[in-house]
Amino acid sequence: MHVHHGARRPGAAHVTLLTEGTYPHSHGGVSVWCDQLVQGMPDLDFDVIAVTGTGREPVVWELPAQVHQVRSVPMWGEPPEGRAPRGRALTRLTAAYERFLTALLDPCAEDQFPPALYLLARAAADGTLSPFLRGDRAIALLATVWNRPGLAVREARPTLHDAVTATALLEHALRPLAAPTPEHGVAHAVSGGVAVLPGLAALDRHGVPLLLTEHGVYLRERYLGYRTAPYRWPVKAVVLGFFRLLAEESYRRAALITPGNRYNRLWEEQGGADPKAIRTVYNGVDPAAFPPAGPEPGTPTLSWAGRVDPIKDLETLIRAFSLVRAEIPEARLRLFGGTPRGGEAYWERCAALAAELGHGDAVAFEGRVEDIKDAYAAGNVVMLSSISEGFPFTLIEAMSCGRATVSTDVGGVREAVGDTGLVVPPRDPERMAAAALELLRDGDRRRAMGEAARLRVIEQFTLRQTIDTFRSIYLELPYHTREFTNPSAPEREPGRRTAAGSLAG
Repeated sequence: MHVHHGARRPGAAHVTLLTEGTYPHSHGGVSVWCDQLVQGMPDLDFDVIAVTGTGREPVVWELPAQVHQVRSVPMWGEPPEGRAPRGRALTRLTAAYERFLTALLDPCAEDQFPPALYLLARAAADGTLSPFLRGDRAIALLATVWNRPGLAVREARPTLHDAVTATALLEHALRPLAAPTPEHGVAHAVSGGVAVLPGLAALDRHGVPLLLTEHGVYLRERYLGYRTAPYRWPVKAVVLGFFRLLAEESYRRAALITPGNRYNRLWEEQGGADPKAIRTVYNGVDPAAFPPAGPEPGTPTLSWAGRVDPIKDLETLIRAFSLVRAEIPEARLRLFGGTPRGGEAYWERCAALAAELGHGDAVAFEGRVEDIKDAYAAGNVVMLSSISEGFPFTLIEAMSCGRATVSTDVGGVREAVGDTGLVVPPRDPERMAAAALELLRDGDRRRAMGEAARLRVIEQFTLRQTIDTFRSIYLELPYHTREFTNPSAPEREPGRRTAAGSLAG
């Protein structure tokens, strides 16, 4: 599905946002962040290349005039158009794909990943990659490669079924390479992983600078997700090998990386990113849009806001609430947020757990709320129980509303909270319950923390700071990339401040 909206303006700086499962087809923290950037820069032109599920997802955000085009790239809908290669083209693609698979499975051949990936990208642009990967030759290649002597995956005795499964997963993961790539401006990937693929292709083909922002650590979340995925180890070895090498290539090739917190930076540096090319840019909110929430509820209440998803670990929160209610029988837990398509089973599991623990009457699944501020006002304490986060919007929004918080120590949570809330280990209901009880029993401390939290947001995490930072990056990055990728560029005068210095600080 392609949406054309608004007209391009001569001379306006141009940004192509690269998204996956977020803006403009779904709600949630990253989508809010994208909308804030777009709305905050009416003088810039934006396109969006959005990796989606089926391609039939509706646009759920009201797009401003500066968004010129939205192009949906479905990973699980109809395959990209094209036909299988023949003759020399088939021979070249077969050789490239063999090098690609070898890089995924042989630690000694990982340097072959980048050149093989860009050859696959060109085949995708020609319409031949997806048909090739859906054919028998691609499956036979994998079955041959992972049975080579000396490879660890061979010890797991991979089967033909494993080869079929892994090849299908790779075919879907590589579909974004078939998207038309931006030819000018800046390509801004708002997550790692498959969303970056059109940006890497644009950099390789047209020299378009790649800006990478990771809110959560995409690779870490893939590791977490595949721990319980219903695949045998050979399949996981192929797919996780792809995501790991893709992350490393993204870190190496990005002109600038703007993690949402310092925790992400550690992953990026370990993945091969040049520390001088990393600049932490925190998420921000408008304190006027999230004013003090007002009086607390009369009944001791814990509130939570977000999407109902395993990464949010509502099961730990429900177990913690069970311990809270053993001490404060009148306590309530209110959960605000929608359930993504495909997540219904997790919602049912959480509801069943609440009932099983005997608290079905005290745990309310409120669904999406019209005004998110109501979710924060609904609790005496706002909870965050995630096992992975970047720099969570719900947390700084709740802080701006003057509510005390209990959060898990993941991603940039501790950087956001400082000493204005309590931070506990993830997947630890006992510690989470103890922290919630500590605040529920001490109204003076709770209110003092809430006031300090709002002040912290006003001083450090405002939306204006975020937008101003990215505006300067968008305007400077094309100059920065041209200067530092041109080997014939003249040497700079000693002491002259460069675009690289101003960007990567």
